[in-house]
Amino acid sequence: GRHSSSCGYPHFGPDSDVDCLVRFSPDANWGLLDVIRAEQELSTLFGRPVDLVERESVEQSENWIRRRRILESALVIYAG
Repeated sequence: GRHSSSCGYPHFGPDSDVDCLVRFSPDANWGLLDVIRAEQELSTLFGRPVDLVERESVEQSENWIRRRRILESALVIYAG
């Protein structure tokens, strides 16, 4: 089955999806359909399922182990 993973982890395999940690500009007017469309476009580019995860939701997560693992392994691909 499909499982979520980070590209830098040894368990990242052909069935893994890609989680993209995103932060939207405060003036960005993204709705649910925009996010779904972006996930679909990125899935096509990566050749595997992509989930967009808002950084703020990770930072506010009560699961400190998950929060730390995600934030410590995040790689900045674009900052604008």
